[in-house]
Amino acid sequence: MKIAIVGSGAMGSLTGGLLKEIGEDVYLYDVFREHMEKIRQKGLIIEGIGGERTIAINATTNIEDIGAADLIILFVKSYHTKEAAETAKRIAGTDTSVLTLQNGIGNVEILEDLYGREKVLAGTTDAAATVVEPGRVRHTAFGNVYIGGLTGKITPKVKEIVALFKKAGFNAYPSENPMGMIWTKLVLNLAINPLGTILRSRCEKLIDNEYSKALMKDIVEEAMRVVEKKGIVLIHSDMVQAAYELAEKNANSFNSMAQDFFKRKKTEIDHISGAIVKEGEKLGIDTPVNRTMTHIIKALETTH
Repeated sequence: MKIAIVGSGAMGSLTGGLLKEIGEDVYLYDVFREHMEKIRQKGLIIEGIGGERTIAINATTNIEDIGAADLIILFVKSYHTKEAAETAKRIAGTDTSVLTLQNGIGNVEILEDLYGREKVLAGTTDAAATVVEPGRVRHTAFGNVYIGGLTGKITPKVKEIVALFKKAGFNAYPSENPMGMIWTKLVLNLAINPLGTILRSRCEKLIDNEYSKALMKDIVEEAMRVVEKKGIVLIHSDMVQAAYELAEKNANSFNSMAQDFFKRKKTEIDHISGAIVKEGEKLGIDTPVNRTMTHIIKALETTH
């Protein structure tokens, strides 16, 4: 299968590299020229889980170099989704599927408008990676991958893509509830990302004291009032416990928002905590804890 990874930072590079390792025809695309050039010249270096190795893989800053792809996987930050999806349309053919494995909400709707409902697949992953330096990523957690079509049907295409992810080493599953998956990931991100960024801490520090655990609980329970009002069914019955377990699983990792913050990049706070605040406003549900998290992150972004 010819696969184009659009947004080849930490998770995009890792996913593309692992799919290339099992023999797929993979192209990495990103606007980070130095990263793409290092990979193009010397290969992608993956360290961490599985040991260090160098993977020869196509890498480009020009989407036209890829040609028509069978599968486009979006890993860009949510605030770049529309621009990246419009760029990726140049390599979309009649039978191309487009899969989002991004954080936040709203990405699916953008892709649906651009590509049509039948072409879009919604997915989530809680695997973890970080860019060590241009051309090198560190794999810190495998995690789960859930993939489903917007109709809720587990199609042959969904099964094929899930099988590829399984072969690449991910704990991959098809899902009949793609929006439930996305909202599940949103709630988990709400619990971990802003708090870990504010505390400048790895995930393990969020669950090693009663105060940060209490904050996580408040964040999740407040968000769940919005989720329940919307009638969305999540993957986990106890989302507070799920958040604690995810933090434990990624104990030695900085979350993706913290990584962006440390690199002085714009965070996805508006598409995570800010998103639940906006959804709450639509429903008449106040979300003061998540609003405070949003304001603190945005204040930090403007002062650091």
